[in-house]
Amino acid sequence: MESLTFDLENGSVRALNQHLHGAPEQLANTKVTVTSPNGAHNIAVGVNAACEVTIDGHAGYYAGGMNQLATIIVEGSAGTGVAENMMSGKVHVRGFASNGAGASAHGGLLVIDGDAGLRCGISLKGGDIVVGGSVGSFSAFMAQAGRMVVCGDAGDAFGDSLYEAVLYVKGEVKSLGADARFEPMTAADLDAVATLLAAAGLDHDPKSFRRIASARTLYHWNAEADQQY
Repeated sequence: MESLTFDLENGSVRALNQHLHGAPEQLANTKVTVTSPNGAHNIAVGVNAACEVTIDGHAGYYAGGMNQLATIIVEGSAGTGVAENMMSGKVHVRGFASNGAGASAHGGLLVIDGDAGLRCGISLKGGDIVVGGSVGSFSAFMAQAGRMVVCGDAGDAFGDSLYEAVLYVKGEVKSLGADARFEPMTAADLDAVATLLAAAGLDHDPKSFRRIASARTLYHWNAEADQQY
């Protein structure tokens, strides 16, 4: 595998991203290592090639955003919006993730080894998210499709206004959001959790997770509900 290193202490994020926006067939099966990221924003955004990008340190806002096909590894923590609007591929954060991780992701897999901040998976549209730790309040708010596995706890209003996304949580849930409810785990759910945990490299018993999905009472406006759902 061809390898290339970009040192952001002596180079720019613009130059790095211009390289990563090259012809997909030329970038395929190549490896790019980003050294001295020092929390820079917008690292490896809009990658559309089956390459591997390793960020050797902490990343700032929107790392791995709009990813397609690439495997992006953050060997540290990530700021707001990591893997936002991801279409395919994989983004793996070895540390913690700030607010809005995986926001609006249409596909692909986001793995966060540590905790995630507020609104993890907000408006999820089909991607998968696995969090090794806990997630903050309003995570999976208006999640439309996709799956989220939380190996720790969840904050307030978890799954508020869910559509067809399904959430799995091992720890405590401070509160469920509007229209979210616990449902029985099926054999298909156990298989799904096992598959996602294996893809994330995490070792948990799928039977220790609970399923959360939409009660579907928000699908149609009810004037007599008096805003109580």
